[in-house]
Amino acid sequence: MRIIILELKDIAEIRADFPLLSKKVYNKPLVYFDNGATTQKPQCVLDAIQEVFTSYNGNIHRGIHAMSDMTSEAYENARERVRSFINAARKEEVIFTSGTTGSINSVAFSFGERYVGPGDEIIISNLEHHANIVPWQMMCQRKGASLRIIPVNDDGEILIDEFVKLLSPRTRLVSVTQASNALGTIVPVGEIIRIAHSAGIPVLVDGAQGVQHDVVDVSELDCDFYAFSGHKIYGPTGIGILYGKQKWLEELPPYQGGGDMVEKVTFEKTTYNELPFKFEAGTMNFAGAIGLARALDYVLETGRKDIAAREKMLLDYATGKLAEIRPLKIYGNSKNKISTISFLIDGIHQYDTGTILDKQGIAVRTGTHCAQPVMDRFGIDGTVRISMCFYNTLEEIDTLCTGIEKVIRMFS
Repeated sequence: MRIIILELKDIAEIRADFPLLSKKVYNKPLVYFDNGATTQKPQCVLDAIQEVFTSYNGNIHRGIHAMSDMTSEAYENARERVRSFINAARKEEVIFTSGTTGSINSVAFSFGERYVGPGDEIIISNLEHHANIVPWQMMCQRKGASLRIIPVNDDGEILIDEFVKLLSPRTRLVSVTQASNALGTIVPVGEIIRIAHSAGIPVLVDGAQGVQHDVVDVSELDCDFYAFSGHKIYGPTGIGILYGKQKWLEELPPYQGGGDMVEKVTFEKTTYNELPFKFEAGTMNFAGAIGLARALDYVLETGRKDIAAREKMLLDYATGKLAEIRPLKIYGNSKNKISTISFLIDGIHQYDTGTILDKQGIAVRTGTHCAQPVMDRFGIDGTVRISMCFYNTLEEIDTLCTGIEKVIRMFS
């Protein structure tokens, strides 16, 4: 109990960093449990973005004037801070994109163009977000390849033995989520990478639901590609990261063409720029990149291990409280989870639950969570999902449970 009291004392200062958390909805204090969709932004991130446009706004890499120089320097400093945050070997391995979706699409196109042909196979899992399914389906259709799917058990855990059986001489790449956005399952990506590499197969990790919950070290993980989004780790929307090992990025063709990704252009031939600019066509979201870097700094200042410990406490507390509510069923009971819980109340549609909770100021996510194959695996058409982060509180979980009991009474 003493640890919880200390945590709650500290959390008041943390919540004060996030202006939107003080908002009222329907004249009730906002309880925000939709962090898996997007997180709120601390004031320091908002200030960093505003500073770009009020202090030194100029297009990057294109000018010799002071504004361009200042913006370019801030942009490249942001790249270095991302490199340090994920412990990439060199900053040329850090590509700014529009988000996880943009990162995965980039690899799916570029890798597919260079390495995939008819009869080849790509392996993904049954836990994937649509952003790690559809780009591979499009690539497979274009190249005459096929998708192989790693199954999961009734707790929503990857079946490693089945994964090993899927590997074949035609496997060209494995692409798996680090954590399920629908169930919260933490996937043993380290083990998957070791197994795949033993067969000479590269691995992409979708870190959209992983990077904000614990320390990510791409060098230790030894993944070939890693993707994540800024807005899910307290940064702005429209910005994300694709990490790729230098050897792959040098070999792959660019996904898009345009300004800044070229070295020399004639009507007969174009040669491409060096890394990382080869994969950053056109005017990049430099304000978003600078805002993302400030968000990562904020996470480091708060303490990644402290964040993970607090979220584990919230997960354990919420799981215990929800388990006491009948007739509520939790989907996804992996032993290792991020602070995400999906559930259904027997006889009550998830949209009705979400709507009534919203009227009480409680923001949850309802539906398939862009993970329809997960829902198909469990024979349901959607869930109610709460996704917590370190600025949530035990009192908010109690408010949620009171709200759920109200939903049940209304439909009883």
